[in-house]
Amino acid sequence: MASSTRNNLTIILLAGILAGVAVAQNCGCPSDQCCSRWGFCGTTEEYCGTGCQEGPCFSPPPTNDVAVPEIVTPEFFNGIIDQAEDSCVGKRFYSREVFLEALDSYPRFGRVGSAEDSRREIAAFFAHVTHETGHFCHIEEINGATRDYCDEDNTQYPCNPEKGYYGRGPIQLSWNFNYGPAGESIGFDGLNSPETVANDPVISFKTALWYWMNNVQPVIGQGFGATIRAINGALECDGGNSATVQARVGYYTDYCDQLGVAPGDNLTC
Repeated sequence: MASSTRNNLTIILLAGILAGVAVAQNCGCPSDQCCSRWGFCGTTEEYCGTGCQEGPCFSPPPTNDVAVPEIVTPEFFNGIIDQAEDSCVGKRFYSREVFLEALDSYPRFGRVGSAEDSRREIAAFFAHVTHETGHFCHIEEINGATRDYCDEDNTQYPCNPEKGYYGRGPIQLSWNFNYGPAGESIGFDGLNSPETVANDPVISFKTALWYWMNNVQPVIGQGFGATIRAINGALECDGGNSATVQARVGYYTDYCDQLGVAPGDNLTC
């Protein structure tokens, strides 16, 4: 599930505090420092890269001329969703058409680096989606409502005690600190209406793409293993759950084969 793992967040926050440059939430950084997406000041990729709010933010790399719809063909998409049982609620919710509509808001998806890089990114995205949703079968995390995904220490995106921030959508967006900024970016009330992700298919795909562009695309050059860590961190990596890691790798290598591209190195985490 897309958790933007608390471990990763804690490391970033502590690094800023120990360096004596962290200023909470709205930053107020010196002019030579960046305000990160988490609201802290610094000068490295974590602060000035993806999600940088203000300051000398790094410019994103240029896009290539790859046409994602020509890679995510009906045959490719349907080859995934057709493996789900007819009784799956996701079969009446997810579609290639909805994915492409959501994609209009994320023109950098699958278009950074070489044409081969683009195919690997697309293969990686759909590998994770396949694993998270069971070939587009599930819209919501199984038994998710019984689990607590509220980070009460996050004051920027406080939990609504009547709502659950469990996994929803193609990458199973989780936690209040993801629902809040995703809602702000996409245009829905993520904290007070998280169920929107399970009710509106376009918003659902947009949350997956939002999470991907902010947390996964920046590390994809490090190999597929880095994308697993960006999505589920210690829950699967470093021996956390080797079976699920291998399942994701299996989908990825299959889709790379379908898209005619080598999967590259560093497949596991």
